[in-house]
Amino acid sequence: MSRVGVYRTFQNLALWPGMTVIENVMVGDHTNTKATVMSSALRLPSMRKEEADLRDRAWAALEELNLADVAYSPAAGLPFGTLKRIELARALIANPRLIMLDEPASGLTHAEVDSLAQDIKDLRDRHNLTVLLVEHHMRMVLGISEKLVVLNFGRKIADGDPDVVRNDPEVIEAYLGSS
Repeated sequence: MSRVGVYRTFQNLALWPGMTVIENVMVGDHTNTKATVMSSALRLPSMRKEEADLRDRAWAALEELNLADVAYSPAAGLPFGTLKRIELARALIANPRLIMLDEPASGLTHAEVDSLAQDIKDLRDRHNLTVLLVEHHMRMVLGISEKLVVLNFGRKIADGDPDVVRNDPEVIEAYLGSS
């Protein structure tokens, strides 16, 4: 999917704990590399250049998400909120047009949710991204979204402007609760 400009993150993180943060981010664009097993084994100049370019782009993504200070740390043992931002950096390196985020707020504290929401908005705006957000954290959804489509048990119950959708009686009943 990344070859057509679509990248997704996972609710259950798909990071390699024994790899460094920058290595985990570099993996995000592995499908777009031209290196072969032979060029990698022989460390041909073309492969080394491609790897250097990939490392530079990974570094830029880490800096953009304020992760440069952990670039050479193993992913294992880092705070969960940091791991979520590493997933975003890994998505960003593939230069997507559409990022699908599956429950990015799950397992985060309120402060981490707010920080991640701001990161997502900033990335969306700076890189002209479309963000497809699958999320139950309503404050995050309403804070990020320009348009909402709300499903309840697989059936669309509302779509449109977030301020209109949040006041829809069926949405209130299904997700926000009634008082």
